[in-house]
Amino acid sequence: MADRFFDTSAFAKHYRTELGTARVDGFLAEPGSRHFISPIGAVELHSVLARLARAGQITAADFHLVRGRFLADIAAGLWRVVPVTASHFHRAQRLLVRHGLGRSLRTLDALQLAMSLLNTIRPLDAFVCADVNLCLVAAAEGLTVINPEAP
Repeated sequence: MADRFFDTSAFAKHYRTELGTARVDGFLAEPGSRHFISPIGAVELHSVLARLARAGQITAADFHLVRGRFLADIAAGLWRVVPVTASHFHRAQRLLVRHGLGRSLRTLDALQLAMSLLNTIRPLDAFVCADVNLCLVAAAEGLTVINPEAP
């Protein structure tokens, strides 16, 4: 049984076959494991899907199909959406002060990282992320990081 927080760069792999998909799907299939995401990630997934549709990589029908599958997975409990609080915004600001000058830590990444650091399930077993820069910042913050794209 493992408790993992998934950044959008990782959990999106469950909805599109690409490098790291098999590893993410393996985590999701582990009996008793819990998978946490932020509402920010839910919005980001919609943005990723819309970008793919605009680029002609998926159809509009695919957009709606994958979106529906994602929402059904939330309703079924595959993903547990962590509510955003004011504390997460404050922590994200501190993360940007600490890491934003030396790394290109972005606003939404700082918020997602803050949500994994200030979770109610202490400690998380891992922060799952396919963004190399965000993985480095998360590790510097003391999280166990799993990049599903890494061997």
